[in-house]
Amino acid sequence: MRDRFVTMHAIETLGLAKTVGRDRRLFHDLSMAVAPGELVAITGDSGVGKSTLLNILAGLDDADAGEVRIEGIALAGLAEAPRTRLRRERIGFVFQAFHILPYLTLEQNVALPLALISPDAAAARDQARAMLGEVGLPDRGRDYARDLSGGELQRVAIARALVHRPAVILADEPTGNLDPDTATRILDLFARAVRSRDAAAVIVTHSVATAAVADRVLRLTAHGLVEQPLVAVDG
Repeated sequence: MRDRFVTMHAIETLGLAKTVGRDRRLFHDLSMAVAPGELVAITGDSGVGKSTLLNILAGLDDADAGEVRIEGIALAGLAEAPRTRLRRERIGFVFQAFHILPYLTLEQNVALPLALISPDAAAARDQARAMLGEVGLPDRGRDYARDLSGGELQRVAIARALVHRPAVILADEPTGNLDPDTATRILDLFARAVRSRDAAAVIVTHSVATAAVADRVLRLTAHGLVEQPLVAVDG
């Protein structure tokens, strides 16, 4: 039989289904493909399963049916150790709550993904410093989270997600804790940084402004994903 995943995409799913509790179906028959350099926003009502879907894409949760592939590699076919290694090397995360470790400097926070995949501490520090400069925080590497605003913390989170040049970026309400003006600047930074690295990004969000930076907007329903028209947001 011809492989249904012929074209190499950064992220591919086919026929995903997920039920929680005894019989509450979140979604079924969910299929999508995200190409390198593409940003896809996933919207939907609260409780429909957006964050659950993100966890399934990351290999942190398992679907009840269907398949997820990252750069052609099927997550379901991996034992825990290689799945963890793939997640560390090929996926970056941006969270609503930042998750910057308060007892580490900003440089150490950004270098964490590199520390997990390489023993070269000096190279990790250099790359972390360069990445902090790219997100507009040069010479801040020795600061701690307590010294930063929410927008600055999210810049650090973006730097940490991108520093190891992952193929896939997964973002869960990345501007949910920011004021509108700061959110706009962070979204522009995020989109430019992702595209410049030819990464594939999936953003789950309630925000129309956040979805507006995407190349495609998909609405998650119990029956899968429905493509939505792109909406321009006035600055």
